Amino acid sequence: MLNQLTITEAAQGLRKKEFSARELMQSCLDQIEKVDGQVKAFLSYDREDALAQADGADKALASGNSTQPLLGIPIGMKDVLSVKGQPCNCSSKILGAFRSVYDATTVQKLRADGAVVFGRLNMDEFAMGSSTENSAFFTTRNPWDLERIPGGSSGGSAAAVAADECLATLGSDTGGSIRQPAALCGCVGFKPTYGRVSRYGLVAFASSLDQIGPFTKTVADTALLLRSISGLDPLDSTSIPEPVPDYTAALNGPIKGLKIGIAKEYMVGGLDPEVNASVQKAIQQLESLGAELVEVSLPHSDYAVATYYIIATAEASANLARFDGIRYGTRVDGADPIELYSKTRGAGFGAEVKRRIILGTYVLSSGYYDAYYLKAQKVRTLIRNDFIKAFEKVDAIITPTTPTAAFKIGEKSDDPLQMYLSDIFTISCNLAGICGISLPCGFTSAPKLPIGLQLLGKPFGESTILKIAHAYEQSTKWHLEKSPLTSSGAKR
Repeated sequence: MLNQLTITEAAQGLRKKEFSARELMQSCLDQIEKVDGQVKAFLSYDREDALAQADGADKALASGNSTQPLLGIPIGMKDVLSVKGQPCNCSSKILGAFRSVYDATTVQKLRADGAVVFGRLNMDEFAMGSSTENSAFFTTRNPWDLERIPGGSSGGSAAAVAADECLATLGSDTGGSIRQPAALCGCVGFKPTYGRVSRYGLVAFASSLDQIGPFTKTVADTALLLRSISGLDPLDSTSIPEPVPDYTAALNGPIKGLKIGIAKEYMVGGLDPEVNASVQKAIQQLESLGAELVEVSLPHSDYAVATYYIIATAEASANLARFDGIRYGTRVDGADPIELYSKTRGAGFGAEVKRRIILGTYVLSSGYYDAYYLKAQKVRTLIRNDFIKAFEKVDAIITPTTPTAAFKIGEKSDDPLQMYLSDIFTISCNLAGICGISLPCGFTSAPKLPIGLQLLGKPFGESTILKIAHAYEQSTKWHLEKSPLTSSGAKR
């Protein structure tokens, strides 16, 4: 089935004319029709537009002159990325029937490389959540077990790849929102260095933390997609003028001699025994491939969750002020502007978004700014310095991606703190502005659920962690496993 191909396999097949881009796109659409009623990864998609884009790719392929690396490859979009003419609701009621009037820079880059950009993928409202249960529309389900969450906030993006509904997707990562769902759904998720990928056209949650990144089936596909979307963008003032290497070329070759750090602070109590066992086996596997293991310390890790939920909520309260019923989306009229704002935001925002706006407004308020926000920024610097110091000794740091495998829908809904702790291993990466990848490293026994391995790299060290991840992936078979919804568990 064509929808089960990787980007690399599909691109080769298209070049050899073994099948057409329209047939590839149709295979994905057929899979969506078959399984998305259960998975609920997609909020919407335009079948005719997707097929028209595929037909355009076939014309370019027929000419034989195109060198576009993603020509004809179907790629889905998280509902937080602007795609001209398509809905952009951020899985919230407050944006109503809003449609984007321009393409995000990442979307422009994908189109320039020939990709078929289609669909709006479900997410936690305004990217605030770890389970996709906070969507205003419905909860996405994990393709490995439909009674369990896919992770969040990019749960739809991860589930769509795991269910073979498209070959790859884009998501956003503010505190683990790419890596955590990738781990729980058994695919590869990558969070680039802050400034590596343009945020222009991304609806902001926390502007100093947000990064756009890919979900794919293999590390090689991640390298291909990351190269496509990376680079300086004059429309994003936080975009950094750092040359973009050929990530695909950097994958090959031995990892012998590379130093991988093991942070003692990350092997914490509460880590599920099966997750711990799988990560330990992965560490041993990397050592057998020639990597050197070095113990490192990240002493301020205990403060990461508290620091994150001060900084992220503060930035969210400022960013979401624009959604007021006047400039965007749904409006609930009131007797005066204050009542209009109150009624509109009360009806338009969900409980988790309201909770974070309230927290953020509180920590920025007079009398509390210095005690909370300013102090959190200072601790953030300490956390970043911990990583910079560790990277003086090692080339990458290895950790679990999540403390447990996917939990059941509703299991943590009444306990926000427990939900926040789902991101305990991923948050520091965003606070420090470094890069990170999650890839499959095993499964729990009963039920069979994916387990993720996280590799963290120094700023603009994407090539190194991709190389290590690729070496591990190619020496194991975890990435070949398929979820029960894809051809009755058939393997590629």
